[in-house]
Parts: sequence; structure tokens; C-alpha cells
Amino acid sequence: MIIKNEKRKKAILNSLADEEMLKILNFTQKESRSAVELMKKHDISHSTAYRKIKWLLDSDILVVDKIELKDDGKKSSLLKNTLKAVDIKYNDNKVTVIVEENVRKIDLTARQFLSME
Repeated sequence: MIIKNEKRKKAILNSLADEEMLKILNFTQKESRSAVELMKKHDISHSTAYRKIKWLLDSDILVVDKIELKDDGKKSSLLKNTLKAVDIKYNDNKVTVIVEENVRKIDLTARQFLSME
């Protein structure tokens, strides 16, 4: 899918250019992971991880795939990258961003709604 929305295009480009965001995207591409797992695995500070996760969530590049209830009663959100592959082309002053989706937000919302008991 070619991204035509300039705001979304810039968000994707910015997320790929940022070292911590790229770690988050790579870590959540194949399976849903928690922020705590991410911080431990990649040695990212708490404040940096949550700030960048929030930005990725607000940009719809990351989604909450599941919410787990831990034994201690706390909730943990499992995050999933929405991008499977990104191709960027620059030609004649024009940037084209082509995305293969990992998970579509609308499909995720429908799955969550239908799984409610």
C-alpha cells in the first residue's frame, strides 16, 4: 500500500530513523511483547521507552494487541508492530513510502470486539 497521507508518511520515516523506535519495531514485529520485556532486552530507559511507545501508538505504527492480567493483579499491554515491510523511494524531489502491513488496526479492533465475553 502506498502511503499518501503526509503525516503518516513522516511518522513512518521518523520511526525508522530513530534508534530506539527501530528497536521497538523490530522487537514487536513477529510477536506481541510488553514494554517491560523491551526495556530489559534492549536496555532502554523507562522514560524513553514509554515516551517512544506512546508516540508510536499515537501514530498507529504500534498497536496494543492484547492485555494480560498478571498474577499480582496488574495489567500488562502487549504491543505489536503494524509494519511488516517498508520500501522508500526518492525520485525527482518526491518521497514514496510503500508499506506492507503486519496487522491492520481495523482487523485488530474487530478481533478484540468479537472476542469479548
